[in-house]
Amino acid sequence: MDSALATVGLPIALAVIMFGLGLSLTVADFGRVARHPKAVTIALVCQLLLLPVIAFGLVKLFGLDPLLAVGMMLLAASPGGTTANLFSHLFHGDVALNVTLTAVNSVIAVVTLPVVTNFALAYFDPDDGATLGLQFSKVSQVFAIVLVPVALGVLVRRLRPGFAAAMDKPVRIGSAAVLALVIVGTVLAERESITDYLASVGLITLIFCVLSLSIGYFVPRRLGITSRQSIACSMEIGIHNSTLAITIAVSLLANVTVAVPAAVYGVLMFPVAAVFGWIITRRGTAASDDSADAPAVRQT
Repeated sequence: MDSALATVGLPIALAVIMFGLGLSLTVADFGRVARHPKAVTIALVCQLLLLPVIAFGLVKLFGLDPLLAVGMMLLAASPGGTTANLFSHLFHGDVALNVTLTAVNSVIAVVTLPVVTNFALAYFDPDDGATLGLQFSKVSQVFAIVLVPVALGVLVRRLRPGFAAAMDKPVRIGSAAVLALVIVGTVLAERESITDYLASVGLITLIFCVLSLSIGYFVPRRLGITSRQSIACSMEIGIHNSTLAITIAVSLLANVTVAVPAAVYGVLMFPVAAVFGWIITRRGTAASDDSADAPAVRQT
C-alpha cells in the first residue's frame, strides 16, 4: 500500500475528480444557498453533525478495532460525492441542490474533516496514533487536493465555457480510469486481507449507508422540505466522497487500515443507494405537487 500507485495515483485521481466537479460548477451554485437556505442548512446539519454522531455510536456498538473506528469517523466526515448528482437525477431529485450541497460541503470539509479525524484518533487511541494525525501541514494538503482543483475547474468554466463542456466527459472517464487502476492495484496488494476487511466492517458500513440515506431523506421531509429536495439531500448525504477518505488515510495518514471502511463503503453505497431510491420513488414519495416549488434542474 506504500506503492506509487497508492501514494501518487490516489491524489491524482482525487484531483482529477475534483477538477471535474469544478467544471460542472458556477459561482451561482454557491449563491443558491441564499435562495434555499432551509434545505441546505438541514442537509448540512445532517451531514456534518448527525452522521459523525451516528458513526461514533455504531463504532462503539460494534466494538471496532481502533484504526477501523478512526476510518469510520473519517468516512462519516467526508463530504458527498459527485456521483450523488447522477443518482439524484435518476430518482427525480433536485440536481441543482445536489450541486450546491457538494460545492459547499467540499469547502466546509477542509475544516470539519481534520477536526473529526483528530478527535477520533485522540478518543480511540490506536497503537500508532501518536504517529498519525492531520496537523496543519497535512490539512494544507487536503486543501490543495480538494479546493485548488475545484477552484481551477470553476475558473476554466467561467473563462472557457465551451472548453469546460467539451472536457466534462473526458475528465469523468479519465478520473474513473485512474481510480479504477488504483483500486485494482490496491486490491491486488491487499488480496490476502480482503476477506478479513469485509468481515470486520461489511455489516457496519452497510448499516451506516442505509442510515445515511434514510436520515438524508426523512429528516428533511419531516421538516417540510419538498420530496425532490429531500431526495437530493438523501443522495448527497448517503453517497460519500470515499475517494477523498481513502486518499487521506493512505496518502496523508499513511495507514491502509484506516482506509478500509471507506473502501468497503465505496463498493456498497451504489447498489444500496439504487435500491433506496427505487423504494422511495416506487412508493410515490416524489409527489408531483413539489415540482412547482423546485428550482430548475441542471444536469452535471
